[in-house]
Amino acid sequence: MLKALMPVAVYSIGVSLKKEQFRSNTMMNMVSISLGVAIAAYGEARFDVWGVFLQLGAVAFEATRLVLIQILLSSKGITLNPITSLYYIAPCCLAFLTVPWLLVEFPILREKSSFRFDFLVFGTNSFCAFALNLAVFLLVGKTSALTMNVAGVVKDWLLIAFSWSVIKDTVTPVNLAGYILAFLGVAYYNHAKLQGLKAKEAQKKAGEVDEEAAKLVEEREGDSAAKKLESQD
Repeated sequence: MLKALMPVAVYSIGVSLKKEQFRSNTMMNMVSISLGVAIAAYGEARFDVWGVFLQLGAVAFEATRLVLIQILLSSKGITLNPITSLYYIAPCCLAFLTVPWLLVEFPILREKSSFRFDFLVFGTNSFCAFALNLAVFLLVGKTSALTMNVAGVVKDWLLIAFSWSVIKDTVTPVNLAGYILAFLGVAYYNHAKLQGLKAKEAQKKAGEVDEEAAKLVEEREGDSAAKKLESQD
């Protein structure tokens, strides 16, 4: 549930890095999402302060990563598509993840003699991770990091429904009330974003019509001037 704070973190970092314009109504929308998530976290049946702290830290780092990806994909003079972006980012991820893996997970795996490397499981997992990163880069490049994270709250709803129905995890009424509030905030953001895109498209079409009308007027004025010169001759 705490992952629903991602839109707020992405918006705040995007404003600080000048990738998003600060708007009071958007900020209030993000605050409503934060309030809903806070209520949902407060109603958690097995609340753990250390776990919440780690999750909030992960949200901050993930939001920063996505905004930096948006800067990388949308900066002037840099032409990177999702595939070429992975060429640069994947080796960095491997280097940074290898160190904690060697220090934390590898000693545990070495002590367990029952561990066997399953190529099918790891292979399908790697393929899914590759497809996910490809989709993330494509979506961030075409829209923005904020839009991607707001849309991702629907995925969090599905995860909560799956954990409640299949894993039989505990979901309290306070959890649901808080997350419904956050979901309404997300729905409002999506509606406002859609209206903004429609307004931009309408302005673009109006500008194209104005340009065509100006060209026609210039052509007519040119033709009339030419006719006057011909009549004078």
